[in-house]
Amino acid sequence: MLKGLDRKLSAHLVYVMMQMGHGDEIAIVDANFPAHSTALETVTGEIVDLPGMDAPALINAMTKHFPLEEFYDFCAWRMEIDNAPDEMGEVHQLVFDVLEKAKPAPANLGSLERQTFYQRAKNCFAVVRVGEMRPFGCFILRKGVIF
Repeated sequence: MLKGLDRKLSAHLVYVMMQMGHGDEIAIVDANFPAHSTALETVTGEIVDLPGMDAPALINAMTKHFPLEEFYDFCAWRMEIDNAPDEMGEVHQLVFDVLEKAKPAPANLGSLERQTFYQRAKNCFAVVRVGEMRPFGCFILRKGVIF
């Protein structure tokens, strides 16, 4: 056990987060996402599986320890809803509420069309699958630096 770490974070996830460097990205994906096949193409080549978590709870726990990027335009993205790219689902709003509090002031939150999201996730450092069942409940976070 370690002091100060949120118990929602598994040892595997903490290890992955610590391996990541500035600018690396991590995908947090819902239960319906093709997580295993996507994870095979990431830097780690394996999935971090947290089926008992939902996206807002995990991202809230992660951002207590995970700095978000401030040197690029965007520090995080959500998967857009098909045929409604500007619509925010409940899960999107809950996660963006968390990210607004955690992100550096100059950083922005963005969105990606579903197929574009799939491709970007393949280039992530890792894929974390949660038990999120709300549609399009997928996100990518870009790691920043601590000064």
